[in-house]
Amino acid sequence: MSYSSKIEDKNMDELFEAVLCLKNKEECYRFFEDICTIKELKAISQRLEVVKLLVSDNTYHAIEEETGASTATISRINRALHYGADGYNLVLKRLGYLSDKEKED
Repeated sequence: MSYSSKIEDKNMDELFEAVLCLKNKEECYRFFEDICTIKELKAISQRLEVVKLLVSDNTYHAIEEETGASTATISRINRALHYGADGYNLVLKRLGYLSDKEKED
């Protein structure tokens, strides 16, 4: 089954090709510091931290306290985790944040 994105277009394809050509963390830092604001990068990294805490069964309150994310943001991330494009699960599996049982789901 092929995935069809709601945001796919030529510019997005080129952005993702640019990301995929980066070879290490230093190159990622260099590229993302140029293409995003610090606030945007902090928001994206916060979302990854929130999703890691969600799959570890933390409460919204605990996640809010630890990350500073609003409950609305946590809720949106949780919805994407369960009903989205499966991107969070893909990354969490590859980073080792999901157990073997969860990997099978």
